[in-house]
Amino acid sequence: MPTSSAAEAGDVAASPHWVRHVVLFLGGQTVSLFGSSLVQYAILWYLTLETQSGTVLALATAFGFLPQAFASVFGGVWADRYNRKFLLIGADATIAATTLVLAVMLWQGLSGLWPVYLTLAIRSLGAGIQMPAVGALLPQIVPADRLMRVNGINMSIQSAMTILAPAVAAALFAWLGLQAVLMVDVGTAAIGIGLVALIPVATIVRSDRAAGYLDDMRAGFAYVRHHAVILRVLLYFALVFFLMAPPGYLSPLMVVRTFGEEVWKLTVNELAFGVGMMLGGALISAWGGWRDRMRMLLASSYAFGLLSIALGLSGSVLGWSGVFALYLAFMLLLGGAVALFSTTAMTLFQEQVEPAMQGRVFGVQGIILALAMPIGMLVFGPLADVVSVEWITIGAGFLTIIVTVILGFRAPRAFGPTT
Repeated sequence: MPTSSAAEAGDVAASPHWVRHVVLFLGGQTVSLFGSSLVQYAILWYLTLETQSGTVLALATAFGFLPQAFASVFGGVWADRYNRKFLLIGADATIAATTLVLAVMLWQGLSGLWPVYLTLAIRSLGAGIQMPAVGALLPQIVPADRLMRVNGINMSIQSAMTILAPAVAAALFAWLGLQAVLMVDVGTAAIGIGLVALIPVATIVRSDRAAGYLDDMRAGFAYVRHHAVILRVLLYFALVFFLMAPPGYLSPLMVVRTFGEEVWKLTVNELAFGVGMMLGGALISAWGGWRDRMRMLLASSYAFGLLSIALGLSGSVLGWSGVFALYLAFMLLLGGAVALFSTTAMTLFQEQVEPAMQGRVFGVQGIILALAMPIGMLVFGPLADVVSVEWITIGAGFLTIIVTVILGFRAPRAFGPTT
């Protein structure tokens, strides 16, 4: 369904100052994301060192993901009812305040894990409100013909954070403790809020503003259910992210079992994927991608499937010891394929969903993001104790290709940006 024009959407994408607005927005999001990434790593390390318990880490993961899935339902509706900029600011401020309270409690001699779990849950709720608002706000400040490039830049920035944040978090955590990391996050949140506050963003003008909240929620799900293209792409999005679990979350296990237990190998494994995503985002930003977004989505999916197979074959399944450099090359390329897929899907939704519905569609996408990989780990994680990770990764690659072939036969063609 075509999007409304800039004027109809009540946005500032047609403003001659749109580049300034995008720089402010991406700058604010980058600073805020950096602080959040520091906290994510530091809390994980804190719980590991304090408890050395797998159950504790599993609970932390649940508190960190499940509330986001729940909040995305409401966050999507709010993003279509209220000003998206103020939703971002409110969520960031709430997360920062909660983080500050935890820091103070730690300084006061915190005992027990419940404050940490509660902090993770509130931060996850905030993320569930932020994600739909971010996805729906970008088309308001970015011209339609620049969306893919700006999304590519955003993907590169997010990937760079996965490379930089662990090193900075490790230094701060080792020298100053968890409290210092939490306070850095409070500071970065304040900076991010200040930058985003400078952007003029109008509230979307809707013809059905009198509708109730539950009516809005039902309308959002009905829109997705009856919009054949969006429904198909969202289901496909869920399947692909489910199948990303083996090459993503199980790759450290493959490294340890096949290539050795050295810590530097685990580190380089994460760096290869992060650099690949950063380069993939940079590529799509410079190139702009094919105008046929569905073709782009299918091509990146085929690449992901083939690279998953190659990643598994680079291990020990063929009876050799494996070549770590070859494995890393495939991991880097895999990160690039994931960046192309995610950026294309984001841009596709922004271009094809009408402005008044974008928050709710991104809310559904947020639910998928919060649940697909954890569910994938529940399936593939225990399987990795009885089957080699290499074979699981190869199987996930073949399944991705099969799903992509099925979608390719049913997908509409020339599915490009609207004008």
